Amino acid sequence: MIFIILTNVFAVYTPQLIREAVDFLKHAADAGGDLTGNEVAQVDLPFSLLWLSKLTGGNETFYSLTSGSFYATIVKVALLLGVLYIVIYAIKGIFSFMTRQTIIIMSRLIEFDLKNEVYDHYQKLDVSFYKRNNTGDLMNRISEDVSKVRMYVGPAVMYTLNLFFLIIIVVSVMAYIDWELTLWALAPLPLMSLGIYYVSSMINKRSERAQRQQSKLSSIVQETISGVRVLKAYTREDSQREFFKRESDSYKTRILDQVKVDALFLPIIVLLVGLSTVLTIYIGGMKVINEGMEMGTIFSFVFYVNMLTWPFASVGWVTSLVQKAEASQKRINEFLETEPEIKNANENLTELKGDLEFSNVSFTYPDSGIKAIDNLSFKIKKGQTLAITGRTGSGKSTLANLLLRMYDSENGLLKIDGKPIAELNLYHLRKQIGYVPQDVFLFSDTIQNNIGFGVNDATEAQIVNAAKSADIHENILKFEHGYQTLLGERGINLSGGQKQRISIARAILKDPQILIFDDCLSAVDTETEEKILDSLKSLMKDKTSVIVSHRVSSIKHADVILVLDEGKLIEQGTHDSLIKQEGVYAELHQKQLLEERAA
Repeated sequence: MIFIILTNVFAVYTPQLIREAVDFLKHAADAGGDLTGNEVAQVDLPFSLLWLSKLTGGNETFYSLTSGSFYATIVKVALLLGVLYIVIYAIKGIFSFMTRQTIIIMSRLIEFDLKNEVYDHYQKLDVSFYKRNNTGDLMNRISEDVSKVRMYVGPAVMYTLNLFFLIIIVVSVMAYIDWELTLWALAPLPLMSLGIYYVSSMINKRSERAQRQQSKLSSIVQETISGVRVLKAYTREDSQREFFKRESDSYKTRILDQVKVDALFLPIIVLLVGLSTVLTIYIGGMKVINEGMEMGTIFSFVFYVNMLTWPFASVGWVTSLVQKAEASQKRINEFLETEPEIKNANENLTELKGDLEFSNVSFTYPDSGIKAIDNLSFKIKKGQTLAITGRTGSGKSTLANLLLRMYDSENGLLKIDGKPIAELNLYHLRKQIGYVPQDVFLFSDTIQNNIGFGVNDATEAQIVNAAKSADIHENILKFEHGYQTLLGERGINLSGGQKQRISIARAILKDPQILIFDDCLSAVDTETEEKILDSLKSLMKDKTSVIVSHRVSSIKHADVILVLDEGKLIEQGTHDSLIKQEGVYAELHQKQLLEERAA
């Protein structure tokens, strides 16, 4: 605020120098224009030079003009006033720079803090939140919405304060000089503010429509690039091109609508500023003729009117920024005020052993209403391997998610080492679980960093050992850059089996107490599957393992096998005991044997 006030004080003083220069030239011309011989005419010093003279110890109050020194004196005064004008404008520029250095940098720091706060809160929210909200909306809130809030706390606040102080200072000075001319000069400016506000409102609406369509175009391009293999396999290039062209035409129409409204912005300003200038010159001219007003006053008023042009024009723009920021902050607050459904109730660190127990556990997905787990009960001890199989949609992956506490069961009790899972430290629980999801996700980073993702200080030797255990080491060495090979988005430059094995290596590297494999060997052949399972046997010794799979070959060596159907436990036992029961598991085993023989 101090810098803004000082900026405006020095800015307002510059038209006074113009006024003094014009008045001095007119008085000099009137007094000394017809000098001859030894005649002398006296012209009062301009106020600024009089003040400067006193500041430097002088006592001159006027210039003495002679016919011989007339032009030299005028040039001298003009140069002095010109230098003073430059000095004052430079000082004004310094304070203007300091204004931006404080408030704009402050707004950038707020933007930085707010983005970090939103991102940090995103990490705390649970899986169900991400199922309810799409990625594009989440990205917009941390980018577009935060940027709009920054535009409020930076430029909008700065221009509002600037407008407030500039109007007070300029209008006070103008009214002090001539209040009647001030009213005439300022009359069109409120109309300009209303016009700009109206145009800005139209721009906002059309801009939002254009932004929405632009987001849609971005989503289409992203999906096209991500799904290019499917697109080409189904030869849908032409239809996708036409679809994109239609959406692109829609964007073009919306952006041109916005441009047409944008085109009104400058003409409104120019028209009303021009009208204000014409009124100033006309009314001021009449006052010079009829009331003897100084000519320099008209010049200074023209400068003051132009000085007020942008602040008045910015009213609509600033109002628009405030409206956008208000809407954006509400959207940001919606997420910041969202409490995670899965909360950490214990800050104490607990070392897991690996005993697992489900007692009459049931779970229904809140968004879809589908009952995924229905009254499930079982128990396994540390070091045992639990296998879960069943038809698609039987609740296998849901059981894995409950163990990771991605969701909380609605009924029953899930215990680890005899303690309810909700009473354990959430983050320490997940740190001690190695999880290989069904839908493998790899980051756009090197293979080495993807394998070492779960361990901050993993050595190269540890990463290589994990890769060997997952039977992916030899494949990695065949790449030109080996472990430093940079993966594309979601690991697009790898096969499905390679991605699964890198994900397995990532889980192994953590050396967790509980390993969960969620159908993670579906993309590898039977021979590779056997290699991986054999190498995992020594790693899984004394560790609790949960293998989710629909392939009998992956789970036949498990200590306990659960067969689920629509969330219910229909069979339980070892491979041999379940085969003897001749139930669902035996039928599944028989079908897969026939498929292998046919292959």
